Amino acid sequence: MKLTKFEHSCLVLEKAGATLVIDPGSFTTPLIDVNGVVAIVITHEHADHWTAEHLERLLERNPKARILGPAGVAEAASGFAVETVKDGDVIQVDPFTLRFFGSKHAVIHSSIPVVDNVGVLVDDALYYAGDSYTVPPVAVETLAVPIGAPWLKIGDAMDYVLEIKPRRAFPVHDSVLSQIGKGMTRARIDIVTKQGGGEFFVLETGESLDL
Repeated sequence: MKLTKFEHSCLVLEKAGATLVIDPGSFTTPLIDVNGVVAIVITHEHADHWTAEHLERLLERNPKARILGPAGVAEAASGFAVETVKDGDVIQVDPFTLRFFGSKHAVIHSSIPVVDNVGVLVDDALYYAGDSYTVPPVAVETLAVPIGAPWLKIGDAMDYVLEIKPRRAFPVHDSVLSQIGKGMTRARIDIVTKQGGGEFFVLETGESLDL
């Protein structure tokens, strides 16, 4: 399975001629050359993780693609046929097996509503928790780690990695950071990944990795 990272938290996975898209949001440039899409996973309703324009563009090229997300996404994207998923669900979208964990977004501030959020484990190979620190009750091979957000303190992200102890980890949710900020936060996630016995690496926009 091939993983490609796009801007912010948008991930594209390819396997056996099929494509899975995760969180194509407002900080991500248009995915104009993505074909064979069987599913689009949206972890939560915030605009940096999905836009109607992205969905329309993807569905125009891939009209049979399924859209999966928690109840809050189904409500926010009411113009689309969103299939609601929740913690504990296992969904087969051939050739991908998707397991979902968690239920809520990390707290930003007491004045801001906490929205629905699900993390997704793809083929027991890649785990991405959306905007949360949900720890799945399974071993994690490759972890997408958020490093910059209004809800994020780097110490919490470090503890999250230490608890999961992934074999490999790479940073996501990074468009709000300067290059200096990315360097600082990446270095800290590198330390705790290695402390847990794993390998840390960086995927720049458009770069890929075989899982």
